[in-house]
Amino acid sequence: MKKIAAVFASATLLSLAACGEKPAEEANEAAVVENVVEATEVVENAAEVVENASEVVENAAEAVEAAAE
Repeated sequence: MKKIAAVFASATLLSLAACGEKPAEEANEAAVVENVVEATEVVENAAEVVENASEVVENAAEAVEAAAE
């Protein structure tokens, strides 16, 4: 009877150990997805900054042309 109890206890511990790995993997995958989303937002923000800077340069060039006339 003790052997059967030991087998069941071992099986239970092994199944718990196997289940413990899956949420960690899912959490890692979720973190990767979140990081990709954040990186995409950073790239979009950088693109907006570059666009705004080009507009500032363009406006400055127009102001210089207008002042030269």
